Amino acid sequence: MDAILYICHGSRVKKACDEAVSFIKACMEENQAPIQEYCFLELAEPTIEEAYRRCVQRGATRIIVVPVLLLTAVHAKEDIPNELKRIGTGFPDVHMVYGRPIGVHPNMIDILVERIAETEKNLDEDSMVLLIGRGSSDPDVKRDLSEIAGELKHKTGVSRVDTCFLTAAKPGFEEALETVKESSFKKIFIIPYLLFTGILMNTIQQTIKNSCPDGEKEYVLCNYLGYHPLIGEILQERVKELSRGN
Repeated sequence: MDAILYICHGSRVKKACDEAVSFIKACMEENQAPIQEYCFLELAEPTIEEAYRRCVQRGATRIIVVPVLLLTAVHAKEDIPNELKRIGTGFPDVHMVYGRPIGVHPNMIDILVERIAETEKNLDEDSMVLLIGRGSSDPDVKRDLSEIAGELKHKTGVSRVDTCFLTAAKPGFEEALETVKESSFKKIFIIPYLLFTGILMNTIQQTIKNSCPDGEKEYVLCNYLGYHPLIGEILQERVKELSRGN
């Protein structure tokens, strides 16, 4: 019997975890799998092991694991697979298949376009976009965010889309803001490439306030990505990929 196990990142901020749970429950309604569970990699419960055991207790003989992560970094490549391998040794008769994160996908570009449109500010010839990633030491994260920036530039026709990171990768957010301030663009759309609200959004807001005094440029902070229905469509694709492959 098949089970689907959704693994979210987790946060110390309750609202962020609540958003994740609501989103995953909506995704569950779109799937026909008889067993579906969710869990968090860190900072929240249930843990991966708790949810995995719950799948087995409910009769799962195959567990389809879907990482609800934006980009392919250490969490997706090492932390989650290592934990699943450790847990799996205790259930040798249960087959486990592991899927891809959300990654670079046309739906993500559509969400970014929507976030810009929500501001009701014109994206004109004097505008540029700054994408803010969470950051990772994994070079694939920088590569993927750059690819997403290129796709956004192509889709919107905006002259320039820069990328930066809040931690563990360069350029950092403050450095990117300094670069932006020296540019000729008058309107800067800042989009947090984040799934959930929390401490990082507070950091972004405070950094803009401290680094960007009122002046010639207009800084437009867009909403973070959030658990958008288009992301739900991507997760459905990931489940189908794993189902077809086995």
